[in-house]
Amino acid sequence: MPYTLKERESIQKAYESLLVDIRPNVNDSQKLKVVEDAYQFCLEKYDGKYMVSGKAYLFHLIELARIAVLEVGLGYISVVSAFLHGITYKEQVSMDDLEERYGKRIATVLRGFDKISALHTERVAYNSDNFRDLFLSLADDMRTVLLKVAHRVYDVRNQQDVDADRLAKYFHEIKYIYIPIVHRLGLYKIKAELEEQLMLYENPEVYHEIKAKIEATEESRKHIAERFLAPIRNRLDSEIKNGKYKFTYQIKWRVKSIPSIYAKMKAQNVPFEKVYDLLAARVIIDCAPKDEIGCCWCVYADITNLYEPVPERMRDWITVPKASGYESLHATVKFEENVFFEVQIRTTRMDEIAEMGQAAHYLYKGDKQSSEDWLVGVRQVLENPELVSLENSYKKNYKSDKIFIFTPEGDLKQLPTGSTVLDFAYEIHTQVGETCSGAKINGRVVPIRHVLANGDKVEIITNKKQSPNADWLNWVATEKSKNRIRRFLKEQELKESELGKGMLHRRLKNWKIPTTEDVIDLLVRTFKTENSLQLYHKIATEQINLADIKHFLSAETDQKGERAEKPAEQVETVKKESFEEESLSIGKDIKNVNYKLAKCCNPIPGDRVFGFVTNEGNITIHRVNCPNAKSLQERYGYRIIKVRWNGIENGVSQATIKIIGENKQGLLGKITKVISEDMQVDMQNAMFNTNKKGLFEGVIVVQIPDIDSLEQLMGRIKTVEGITEVVRVE
Repeated sequence: MPYTLKERESIQKAYESLLVDIRPNVNDSQKLKVVEDAYQFCLEKYDGKYMVSGKAYLFHLIELARIAVLEVGLGYISVVSAFLHGITYKEQVSMDDLEERYGKRIATVLRGFDKISALHTERVAYNSDNFRDLFLSLADDMRTVLLKVAHRVYDVRNQQDVDADRLAKYFHEIKYIYIPIVHRLGLYKIKAELEEQLMLYENPEVYHEIKAKIEATEESRKHIAERFLAPIRNRLDSEIKNGKYKFTYQIKWRVKSIPSIYAKMKAQNVPFEKVYDLLAARVIIDCAPKDEIGCCWCVYADITNLYEPVPERMRDWITVPKASGYESLHATVKFEENVFFEVQIRTTRMDEIAEMGQAAHYLYKGDKQSSEDWLVGVRQVLENPELVSLENSYKKNYKSDKIFIFTPEGDLKQLPTGSTVLDFAYEIHTQVGETCSGAKINGRVVPIRHVLANGDKVEIITNKKQSPNADWLNWVATEKSKNRIRRFLKEQELKESELGKGMLHRRLKNWKIPTTEDVIDLLVRTFKTENSLQLYHKIATEQINLADIKHFLSAETDQKGERAEKPAEQVETVKKESFEEESLSIGKDIKNVNYKLAKCCNPIPGDRVFGFVTNEGNITIHRVNCPNAKSLQERYGYRIIKVRWNGIENGVSQATIKIIGENKQGLLGKITKVISEDMQVDMQNAMFNTNKKGLFEGVIVVQIPDIDSLEQLMGRIKTVEGITEVVRVE
């Protein structure tokens, strides 16, 4: 049913009152025409629509517009947006039609408002910082966030207009999102109101108890305040009279807010009667802009000469203002035993900024400052908590490099822009990532490589048969995901290498070919693999056929000069590494050879080595990359002999490895588990510390049978989460 004539008259009267109130801020005739059009459009669309309380819906829109302009500092774009907010889903009006009718800027505000309104904020208490960042990333125009602030102010003032469930949700958002935002922007009047309404909602009994005690002691406090302020007035009046001060002033005092008192009671664990700093005074100076700082400090000196200051409570936000533009000198002084006053000293300009926050900061900069300029400042203040002063901030075009994604339970995860379903799965848990087969986004099934958008609610779909493959590295954006995939692939490669090693060794035994370092090294070179691990892996995955290996080795053992036909490069390799090459064999069951392993490089079976004949006629075995190898070969080349291992399957040798990684709790236990339990290798010695860069660093001496085992051990250690480097050292 349409509004009655009386209701329409009341709505029109309220609208005309709004125009009078906002005229100082919105006085351009063209802008007022847009406001009028939006008002008439809403009057038509919402005709006969009411709030929960029975109030005509248009009163809500008009009051919201008034708050946006007069208390938050917005202009005509926000007035129009206040009228039109939510109309797309309430009245099925197309956003494209709104953009065509009212322009792109207003449509941008409305789109952002709809996005923020659709957020799931049930778990905001656990993710409040991320939620505030998400608000900013969804809002291409900061009017969106400020209009939401104005809306929550309306809600707490008109709680009868909101149903109980929505009111509970709104107060939850106010506590964890909006109070921190208005505090950061310096909207202290709004902050105080939101805090008071929040306490009334959450702790009404405590609120009314404190309020009753304040009212019961009101006369006593008035008397205390007058006695405290009288000497300050006398001192300032005297200095003004004798010409020392060339300014006027006013002094106000108040009892601190009930939420502030309650916070002190909880922090100090005391009852109301033991909170001694309940009173606050403010000295507001009216002086020339060039004299502001000097005048404030003069008053500060007078007050601290009259009363004993509390040094640790002094705050100088004049020399270095807050990011919101807030400027003031704060001093806490002792008046009488157990009676303290907080005194704020500021100028009229500073007081206006303190009351109006970011908007007033820019209004005082002159007519040349546009609304767009201070909106840029609003974003900078909210995005950069580290900023000390807005005047020292930098201007930038906002482009978010992160997105925020919801779990089905409402938890919020932060990821880089461009992240996929697979990134999100790994962010939840490694096992979820490894078995991820897709996801549901707002009920729609998407593949693992689907790129996520800000504010998506994602439910991961898993499949036990799913496992990572190399292609996955192309479908993730975060280093965390890439590292997890690489680790999985490396572990799989190691498992397959162990399988391939067993396959090869069994076949060599069947062919009656010894499993020596020469044989393995020759196969590595012939089949062009980087090392023995890769050789074994290719055998296990059938990239190298065991029949080809048998054919090659059989040809290699033929009589000299009667070799099977091979590529020229392969023939040359065989000539160089021939089984028949004259060399000394060392290792198992080698008798009548007096040799020892050099301590400078600790060679182990499988290392490429050479022998050095000492002055005593003994042979010392060195690795070919030993630190002393070059010097020995240059100075004593005639003492160098060729050496190869024989029978390397049994016995153990000593090797030293160095491990570097992030200094994480439990990392040492994971490393020792891999060495002792998984690989069943004995540790002879170990030393761990943290280096100058804050990285974990360990040096471990192990008993190892051969080079293949050492490479496998180092490979397994590299897969431990947090390990960045594993190297063999001398």
